[in-house]
Amino acid sequence: MRYGYLLVNFFIGGLLLMAGCATVPPKPDFEDDYSWVARPESVSRPVDVFYVYPTIYVGENPPNMDISDPGLRKNAEGLLTSQAGVYSPYANLFAPFYRQQTAATQSMEPNNGGRDAFADPLFQTGYDDVERAFDYYLEHLNPDRPFILAGHSQGSMVVIELLRNRLRDPALQKRMVAAYPIGYTVKQADLDTYPWMKLAQNETDTGVIITFNTQGKNAQGSPVLLDDAVAINPLNWKTDGTPADRGKNIGAVFFNDAAGEVLERIPHFAGAYIDTRTGALIATDIQTPESESIDLVNMGRWPAEVYHRFDYAFWYNNLKENVKKRIDAYLAEQNP
Repeated sequence: MRYGYLLVNFFIGGLLLMAGCATVPPKPDFEDDYSWVARPESVSRPVDVFYVYPTIYVGENPPNMDISDPGLRKNAEGLLTSQAGVYSPYANLFAPFYRQQTAATQSMEPNNGGRDAFADPLFQTGYDDVERAFDYYLEHLNPDRPFILAGHSQGSMVVIELLRNRLRDPALQKRMVAAYPIGYTVKQADLDTYPWMKLAQNETDTGVIITFNTQGKNAQGSPVLLDDAVAINPLNWKTDGTPADRGKNIGAVFFNDAAGEVLERIPHFAGAYIDTRTGALIATDIQTPESESIDLVNMGRWPAEVYHRFDYAFWYNNLKENVKKRIDAYLAEQNP
């Protein structure tokens, strides 16, 4: 999902027609550096992060992103700082380009209108790219190092699908430090169906999932917060409704995402608690940014107080600290 754009609704029949008639861009070739947003020439850390960027493509045709588009490539590179910068200080960063589904065909209905967004052929085109990239990564770029899976929004959908499909392998389960599919719903049904998918229970457990969707207490109708959602609070690392005041917020960092430029840093920006009824992460006592470029009121195509755009920004330094803690805990477990 992408933020700041007008709501566009399509009937399912129209979606299928578009998928069937529009030209699909060529598949990325992951042997080629051109198909990677980030692929280090050498590794210097004992752990990797495999990061999948959120929706950055909003055009109507083709319905899937062309990875050769210069503006989109630059936007993806900006997200290596504004989101993947949470992970990259402590992990070797790998991030593939992929033919993601355009925002123009994504439903903005509450609960995604009750439909399964993962089943959309347009989503599956992008997912197939990332699965191929992940398999190439495992075979040629990381035969044995531990790794983190991370994403946001549509990128998190991809991570969730990877967890369901590729992490069936017990050997890969042992190598996964944690997964951070932030900004899309992991359901309790996922945890029940796929026993290797486990929600984190504290700030240092490993082989677990860290997930949440940020909202205000009056938000209604998010398309990314689905029924049966689970979450963990990035301020106190609890999965119940225990509130954390903003004193626990090390600092928010707001970016111009496309450029990867910092707009403002705000210590103790907001508190948070989990709404145990909906599974939403509710931001509380939100401070007002000084930068006019940070608008917390007008959410574009997103409903009021659905802070999807800021899932990383609100809790940036807490997430960054947590990544290091989980890596340290994982390495200590492997080398007691």
